[in-house]
Amino acid sequence: MRGLWQTLSKRDYDGIADWVTDDCIYLDVPVGPAFAARGPADIVKRLQVGWGGLAAYENHDGLLVADDDGNVMYEHTETWTFASGEVVTLAFVSVHRVRDGRVCLWKDYWDYGAIMNNAPASWVESLATADTSWAYDATGDV
Repeated sequence: MRGLWQTLSKRDYDGIADWVTDDCIYLDVPVGPAFAARGPADIVKRLQVGWGGLAAYENHDGLLVADDDGNVMYEHTETWTFASGEVVTLAFVSVHRVRDGRVCLWKDYWDYGAIMNNAPASWVESLATADTSWAYDATGDV
């Protein structure tokens, strides 16, 4: 799974499809299952809502734990550098369910307040007009 995170750290959006299944559900747990994304193309659109306006993004490796049933937990941090100069480092735990070597369920746990209280107002305001064509209600799926 570290390969997925190396791909993400490079913001290699085309490469994400190599790591997730066609029916993969991506969910930011603090936001809730009504705003999940499903499938590689929509996961990319979802990620671009947060990262699209960043000057830089970097994932920092952390603890990776997996079991024999394809469940993976990854504790890591992400540094977001905004175009206006603010830098925020966020703690994450990502939970993946893996099927045939690819992620089929991806749930990110993070502190909503940490990003909303430290991101520039322009980035927060951009969320209100962001493309949400990716939104998938995964309430019954996760």
